[in-house]
Amino acid sequence: MNAKNLISITDFSKEEYLRIMDLAADFEANPDQRLLDGKVVATLFFEPSTRTRLSFETAINRLGGEIIGFTDSSSSSVTKGETLHDTIKMVSNYADLIVMRHPLEGSARYASEVSDVPVINAGDGANQHPTQTLLDLYSIVKTQDRLDDINLFMVGDLKYGRTVHSLLMAMSHFNNPIFNFIAPPELAMPNEYKLYLQSKGMRYFEHTEFTDIISEADIIYMTRVQKERFPDPVDYEKVKNVYILRNKMLKHTKDNMRILHPLPRVNEIHTDVDSNPKAYYFDQARNGVYTRMAIIAHLLNLK
Repeated sequence: MNAKNLISITDFSKEEYLRIMDLAADFEANPDQRLLDGKVVATLFFEPSTRTRLSFETAINRLGGEIIGFTDSSSSSVTKGETLHDTIKMVSNYADLIVMRHPLEGSARYASEVSDVPVINAGDGANQHPTQTLLDLYSIVKTQDRLDDINLFMVGDLKYGRTVHSLLMAMSHFNNPIFNFIAPPELAMPNEYKLYLQSKGMRYFEHTEFTDIISEADIIYMTRVQKERFPDPVDYEKVKNVYILRNKMLKHTKDNMRILHPLPRVNEIHTDVDSNPKAYYFDQARNGVYTRMAIIAHLLNLK
């Protein structure tokens, strides 16, 4: 794997995670650093995005770069039958870096193999979302002052949730994490990730009930049940409101506990949680700008 690309969270080492954390803190303290002056970044979003796209574009603007690309594949030559191969080859003629989101698993890896410039995966189907994971790590270290000994509760769509898959892989690099998976059987964490944790001798526990067990959590990571991943709408209706976090449920949680969510939310976090100081998801979204600035600077050797 060419180290210039970020396709999977496994493309970075623990040392690189920590470097990204340090760079993100530097950019948060001083966000206007014109390191991309004279460079062009292509943002290719083949499926809808709000936070990821806007935070990348803000990061690029903060760094002084120019942005080209599209926010909907319907406005590109894909509608004329152009292949992903040709789109990437063409765009890599125009840009110094490509940021891509695509609904198909493996699409970002393929793009990195045909591109002449570095590629950042901004989400490929239910597979990986490595830049979200890095901003999640930054959010954890900011709120817990550590990445070791974290009791992490992952709640909701653990089957299709690419953010929880990537975060699990990243947290496994640190000392003594405890993973608690809360999901209905239909949306349980896939076996491949549980086998991965077993191979590393790491503890995980599975639950179907969202109860006072969360009193042990350092981080509660809520996820949306993703309607777009369900071929049958009936199956979605069965599980869409299976877990709803409400403010009254937080009464006996740890003082240091924080609630993360990659957003957007639907019903899984009630709005009465928003005013609780343990709600961190909007701050988490802001952290995405600094983390993505750090990733770009790291991949292009700008700092």
